[in-house]
Amino acid sequence: MSETSTKPYLLRAIYEWCTDNGYTPYMAAVVDTRTRVPMEFVKNGEIVLNISFSATSGLKMENDLVRFSARFGGVSRDIVVPVDNVVAIYARENGQGMAFEATVASADEAVTEPVEEISDRNEPASSAPTLTSVPTSQGKADESGEVSDDDSDHEPEPPKKGGRPTLTRIK
Repeated sequence: MSETSTKPYLLRAIYEWCTDNGYTPYMAAVVDTRTRVPMEFVKNGEIVLNISFSATSGLKMENDLVRFSARFGGVSRDIVVPVDNVVAIYARENGQGMAFEATVASADEAVTEPVEEISDRNEPASSAPTLTSVPTSQGKADESGEVSDDDSDHEPEPPKKGGRPTLTRIK
């Protein structure tokens, strides 16, 4: 018997933590042929979904799929996201949460345009989303991306106020 992944349990735990603390849980996912989402909201092969109780109907976070209904532009849509495609779950208000590596079946399944258009072609999608590393606060990165430690006594920039929080994935 194969061991069950911890990912769906962690997704449910972060979702529960968000709702218990009054935060709005958001889920980011890679879109491929197994994912059923409104394609007009997909950007760079990924989609970010509000999965709060007030935004969804019939949310089920199973071990292999996340399913729910949600309204997009006033129209109810059924959403199905394989747990393997989820790359993050986090609170909208403060960005706290958890990021994962997408375990998409193959790079050929990643899409950057609607499934209906790709199914008519025999060519794979142009590219899959990629992650890049972010320099640590100990040093500054030069043009080559190398981090050098300088002994300057400057303070790090304080976080900017206003706007929406963003999730930065660090590998």
